Amino acid sequence: MEDQFIEEQTFKNKDFSELGFKKGEYELCTFLNCNFLNSDLSKARFVDCEFYDCNLSSTHLLQTGFQNVLFKNCKMLGLQFDKCSNFGFLINVDNCHLNYASFFKRNLSKIVFKNTKLQDVDFTECDLTSAVFENCNLQNAIFKNTNLQNTDFRSSSNFTIDPENNNIKGAKFTLDTVVGLLTKYNIKIESNF
Repeated sequence: MEDQFIEEQTFKNKDFSELGFKKGEYELCTFLNCNFLNSDLSKARFVDCEFYDCNLSSTHLLQTGFQNVLFKNCKMLGLQFDKCSNFGFLINVDNCHLNYASFFKRNLSKIVFKNTKLQDVDFTECDLTSAVFENCNLQNAIFKNTNLQNTDFRSSSNFTIDPENNNIKGAKFTLDTVVGLLTKYNIKIESNF
């Protein structure tokens, strides 16, 4: 059976975990309040699509294509973005729960994460050049051999980054957030105020 091509459609209140998800290429489509929990999105392709208020937790993403895709107000726990197709990979994430995800070796240069929980996310060997983490919680996120050149962490919290194992040249921090660079030294930093 051939994959289908779906263009400029809106999917609202669909439970794909029950219905199953039809493989194909989705272009300029909008998904509103849809449930993809444990769904298999492998080899599907999403181009210029938007997901609002969706649950994509534990979906299977083997060779899934995300090209200029927006996720807003979504629950996205345990996603393995490192298994997605590299071709044109570009996502924007706003106000999502993206805990326990993996972006291992993924090129995420210039990506913007806004108001998002990124706890226990694996950014090992990623290229996060000029990425922006705006008001994000990065508790237990893993940065190892990660390119963080010019990355903006100024409004984010709870991250730990080893400057000796990551490229942080030009990365942006505030006085409050720079503590995350010193954690491995087990020193105490106190305010003079």
